[in-house]
Amino acid sequence: MNTDFKCPHCLNLLNVGDNIVFSTRNSWGKQGLIILHPELGNYTVIKHPGFEVLEGEILEFYCPFCSKQLLSARNANLASILMSDENGIEYEIHFSRIAGQHSTYKIIGQNIDIYGEDAAEYFDAFNGGSW
Repeated sequence: MNTDFKCPHCLNLLNVGDNIVFSTRNSWGKQGLIILHPELGNYTVIKHPGFEVLEGEILEFYCPFCSKQLLSARNANLASILMSDENGIEYEIHFSRIAGQHSTYKIIGQNIDIYGEDAAEYFDAFNGGSW
């Protein structure tokens, strides 16, 4: 499967090999790289052991190229990037910025695919609360 993830601002590719790379900042202002698995619903995280992230902490996600924040316009607790599938179809991807919270949304037009056991947390952000 050939899936690409892009910054919605500069459109540079965020995936390297089997990972998506982000520049992040924790609530104490310390910066670090976080690597996420590209399979939606797989919440594997790789980071340097010295970059401390506490469960429940809200992280700031940035593009490693243009340094713009990847904040979702739908909810302040979500980050947002773009995904293109093997057919070149582009989707919005929104995911939780809260460490340990498993919420991901794949959107094209009115179609929304949801992933993660905490996805109900943000239903209102996508359709006014009715699914």
